[in-house]
Amino acid sequence: MFRTVEMPIWALVLLLVFAAVTFASHFLFPSVRWFFRKRAERLVARLNIRLKRPIQPFKLARRTDTINRLIHDPAVAQAVIDFARERGIPEDVAYETARRYAREIVPGFSALLYFGIAMKLARWTSRSLYRVRVSGEEEALAAIDPKATVIYVLNHRSNMDYVLVTWLAARQTALAYAVGEWARRWPLGPLIRALGGYFVRRKDLNSLYRKVLARYVQIATANGVTQAVFPEGRLSRDGALQPAKLGILSYIIDDHDPARDVVFVPVAVNYERVLEDRVLIAADQDVTRSVGLRWYTVARYVWRHAQLRLTGRFTRFGYAAVSFGRPISLHRFLWQGRTDAAADLGTALLERIDEVLPVLPLALVCEALAQGARDVAVVAAHLERRSEYFRDTGHPVYHALRAPRDTAMVALRMLEVRKAITLTDDRITIPDPWLPVIQYYARTLPTPEIPET
Repeated sequence: MFRTVEMPIWALVLLLVFAAVTFASHFLFPSVRWFFRKRAERLVARLNIRLKRPIQPFKLARRTDTINRLIHDPAVAQAVIDFARERGIPEDVAYETARRYAREIVPGFSALLYFGIAMKLARWTSRSLYRVRVSGEEEALAAIDPKATVIYVLNHRSNMDYVLVTWLAARQTALAYAVGEWARRWPLGPLIRALGGYFVRRKDLNSLYRKVLARYVQIATANGVTQAVFPEGRLSRDGALQPAKLGILSYIIDDHDPARDVVFVPVAVNYERVLEDRVLIAADQDVTRSVGLRWYTVARYVWRHAQLRLTGRFTRFGYAAVSFGRPISLHRFLWQGRTDAAADLGTALLERIDEVLPVLPLALVCEALAQGARDVAVVAAHLERRSEYFRDTGHPVYHALRAPRDTAMVALRMLEVRKAITLTDDRITIPDPWLPVIQYYARTLPTPEIPET
């Protein structure tokens, strides 16, 4: 028993590696997970005292438990059987496909990451890039039943929407976003899952995937998870509000529980500078082109931005404004009787987003330029007239307390820095390649009201 045993160095190294892995998996990793889980539980307990809408237990469940609950749901089990018959494949294969879909969709929320790091980073990013303005939040949320499930419905201007609204809503609750396929790549995928986002495919859809996604949305809604959805389905490529896509809204309506109301809160977002504007415009002009950003394009932009920061030449991109509209109770909406409830709800939500869409100076200046104004005085007069009009119709209008000409000049200087216009004394020249950008921002204004006849 105590004799010396000789063995090759490679075998000794292999033995030590196996021993280290066994020690880590049976002793070290469980202890580390227990430590962070206890810390997270204490954090959640403190947060739930402060938050107006506490974090729901369903959101805090282990990801593997949620996945197992989802794939063993009776509706998903029936969809697995139907999918296997439809494709002529064994049910075990269809079941594994459903599990793969569930793993792709289900998030793994981390309260530590969400409130400890992400919120601070989101607040710093938003304030360093924009002058952030918010209106209507308290009025919109004050009368909502505390037991109701709240779903924020946003227009989709920029990928900054996630950052901006997540930070602003952090005083109320933690949001779960429906995120497109573009964010599934590493390292964004694990990060977004940890922040509570669930992924939604836009392509390669089939009946089994739709059922798995529908049941996840329905179970989360039934358990009171606060969500944020973009009914337009994608970023607006021309600046205007897009027709509603009814997928997630129809899932929620189809499984509506009369015992728990669902309240949709319209949220209108607008920017004086959309970071992806030229990429979106190019995709709008060429329908075969995707909106995806290549890594080297992002890296080049970040490098230029860092240079401006380090040399002190960076100025913020103007206003980023968020406005909360009148909520819609699903109980009351369905009680009125609807032939196509999902379509009617999508239309009503977009109308309420449009009626509180923030009005920003650069958009008004671009509207004047798109209509042919080429003199600063004419642009300033247009800005003053339209600001009064939108203020009278109830839209939030943002600009500094200064004369209309000075406000117009600030917006014109922002365009001049980008070389979108040339200012010579009071005359304005627009290079042809930049006309689509001017038109894009002109379309970010609220839809004009049709006068009664």
